[in-house]
Amino acid sequence: MNLNSMLAIFMPFVGTTIGSAMVFFMKAKMNHTLQRILTGFAAGVMVAASIWSLIIPAMDQSEHMGKLAFLPAFIGVWGGFIFLFALDKLIPHLHIGSECPEGVKCSNLGKSAMMVMAVALHNLPEGMAVGVVVAGWMTGNESISAAAALALSLGIALQNLPEGAIISMPLRSNGMSKGKAFTYGVLSGIVEPIGAIVTILLADFIVPFLPYLLAFAAGAMLYVVVEELIPEMSEGEHSNIGTIFFAVGFTLMMMLDVALG
Repeated sequence: MNLNSMLAIFMPFVGTTIGSAMVFFMKAKMNHTLQRILTGFAAGVMVAASIWSLIIPAMDQSEHMGKLAFLPAFIGVWGGFIFLFALDKLIPHLHIGSECPEGVKCSNLGKSAMMVMAVALHNLPEGMAVGVVVAGWMTGNESISAAAALALSLGIALQNLPEGAIISMPLRSNGMSKGKAFTYGVLSGIVEPIGAIVTILLADFIVPFLPYLLAFAAGAMLYVVVEELIPEMSEGEHSNIGTIFFAVGFTLMMMLDVALG
């Protein structure tokens, strides 16, 4: 792996780490409006990345199929949705602001551990997305450039900044020490480089199915947005602030992908 591929793989994890470090500089309890802003921004980035960095390239690579060029993207998106739906039902996790754990019941996991599992579940498709794009670039796919891989990685890193804070701050407000809350936040992001590296190691098997896998990663990311981020940015008293920052995140990622890709 060269420097560009290593940057693409680890940049999202660095974003999560920096975001988690906010626990050392912010008050013990995160302001609800700020949480809406951060969640809306993250959702906007993920939707734009899914479209410009994953779904559109998947269809571009299927142009030889003529009017059926949409088919790999269609199959891939549904595959990603079903995969995340299955993980959501199987892996024990607890969403921030909820007292009711989801997934298979596991009495050995504490509340904090299940909150980290919830964010790790969100981060898995992001790591897969980076891995698929980097694998396509490294194997010489003409429609994927190093700049495109770095643009996707940078966009995910930007949305991981608020995501890291969103996991570490509530842990701190629940009485956990700053150092431990930071560590849990960092651990929630470690799944991204692991997922990316595993995907890249399977590059020889991935390349023939690249359009399907690009869309698969997009579907998994969109599942997270619709299932978790949008409800979180809209909960409680009515406010448009989450929607506004969804647009900020969406347009920022759109610009990054077009300008750098």
